[in-house]
Amino acid sequence: MAETLENLSTLQFVLAALGAFLLGIGKSGVKGIAVFIVVLFVFAFGARPSTGIIMPLLIVGDVFAILYYKKYTRWKYVFVLIPWMMVGVIAGTLGGSLLDEERFRLGMALLILLTTLILYYRENHPSIHVPTHWSFGSGLGILAGFTTMIGNLAGAVTNIYFLAMQLPKNIFIGTSAYVFFIINLFKVPFHVWVWNTIDMPSLYISLIFVPFLLMGLLVGVKMVQHINDQNYRKLILGLTAIGSIVLFFK
Repeated sequence: MAETLENLSTLQFVLAALGAFLLGIGKSGVKGIAVFIVVLFVFAFGARPSTGIIMPLLIVGDVFAILYYKKYTRWKYVFVLIPWMMVGVIAGTLGGSLLDEERFRLGMALLILLTTLILYYRENHPSIHVPTHWSFGSGLGILAGFTTMIGNLAGAVTNIYFLAMQLPKNIFIGTSAYVFFIINLFKVPFHVWVWNTIDMPSLYISLIFVPFLLMGLLVGVKMVQHINDQNYRKLILGLTAIGSIVLFFK
C-alpha cells in the first residue's frame, strides 16, 4: 500500500470519502448499505487492499455504535452468532483465495435476495414460523464470518438473522454493534499477519477518512431517530434486497 494523501487521485479520494460517509450512516443504524460501501472502496483501492483500509474505519464506527446503543444490547443473540462467525472468519482466511470469486458473489447475492423476499413475505403473514433450531443461527453465523473476511459483506447476512428474530429497531442496532465490534477485532490479526492488508501506510489512508465517517455517524443517528420500528424493518429489508441486486453487477 503506497498511497499517501499527496498521491491519492481525486477520484480515489471522492470515492473513499463517500464510502466512509455511508459507512458512518450504516454504523449508526441504517443497515443494508454495506454493498455500496464495499464497492466504493474496491473501486478506489482494489479488492484486497480495500479490506485493510476499511477495517479501522469499521472499528471506529463499531465503537461509536456500542457507546450510543449499548443499553439495547441483547447478549443472547451475540453469543449465538459470534462463535460461528469466528469459524467463518478462519475459513474465509484460509480458503477465500481458493474460491471462484465470481460464482461465490453470484451465489451469495441470490441467497440474500431470496431470503430477503421470504422475510418480506413473512412480514405480511406473521403466522409463519420463525426458525428456532440452533442450525439457523450457526449456519448464518458461519456464512457471515466467511463473507465478512473475504468482502466485508456480513451485514446482509446478520440483517437476515436479526430480522427473523423480529428485534425492535434499537435492540437490532445495539446487538449488531457488539457483534461486529467483536468480530472486527478478531479479524485484525488475520489482516496484519496473514493477508498483510493492514500496515502503517494503510492505517494512514484510513485515518484520512475518519472525519467523513464521523459526519456519517451524526447524520445516521438523526435519520434513525425519525424512523419507527415498522418502517425500520421495511427499510432494512429494502436496502438488503437492493444490495443483493447490486452484488450481481459488482
